[in-house]
Amino acid sequence: AGGRPPLPSVRRGSKAVTRHWKAMHFQRQKLMAVTEYLAPRPAIPPRCLAPRKERLEEDNSYVRLLQRQVEEVFRDNRMIVICQYNSMPGEDVVLMRHYLRKHNIEVKFILNEIIRPVLSQSKYKNLLPLFVARNILLVSREAKVKEMLRVLKGVPQINLLGACIDDTILSRQGVENFAKLPTLEVSQGQTVGALALLPSQTSSLLQRGSAHLAALLDEHIRRLQAGETGSPAEPAPAQSSG
Repeated sequence: AGGRPPLPSVRRGSKAVTRHWKAMHFQRQKLMAVTEYLAPRPAIPPRCLAPRKERLEEDNSYVRLLQRQVEEVFRDNRMIVICQYNSMPGEDVVLMRHYLRKHNIEVKFILNEIIRPVLSQSKYKNLLPLFVARNILLVSREAKVKEMLRVLKGVPQINLLGACIDDTILSRQGVENFAKLPTLEVSQGQTVGALALLPSQTSSLLQRGSAHLAALLDEHIRRLQAGETGSPAEPAPAQSSG
């Protein structure tokens, strides 16, 4: 009655591992190979089917239309100004367009993906470095640079980058220098005056010798006539040595 309680049996040692890899039986392998799903072959091989490009052709047609419009812009306008466009209220954009339209200057919003391929294949490819961010074009059939700069002076969100005027690429400083030049009519008048001055001076130099010789002969004849009549000769007018 007063003996010790029985000791519990403790199992020591490693646990039994029952999950060992076992190769699939060859009959099961045959069964799996036979029952494998094979997709049905199409009636027409894929290499014989024409690729579907309807959507792609539609997109390319629209892109070509936009690129053709860009070509017309560069062909029909004398002044093409590239500006950087920053975010601004819609009312300010409308006012800017209104002021520019008074001077026959149009504002064009064109994506870089459209205009860059056109410029890369034209004589204006040196303008490509300007088309990096969001840009706008100010185009006009006349070179109205002074009016354009006057309008952009009141719009700080529009930054002038460069321009192409009369097929000549100009930087920002070049555009500002171009605005300081006189008008075409004034330049033509100055050129005509400078060209007419040289022939007139040449003509006067060529006629000066003959005129001086004629004056000397007239004075000689007058003195001879005065000597024959016996009247004292009047003093001859002073001749310029020039």
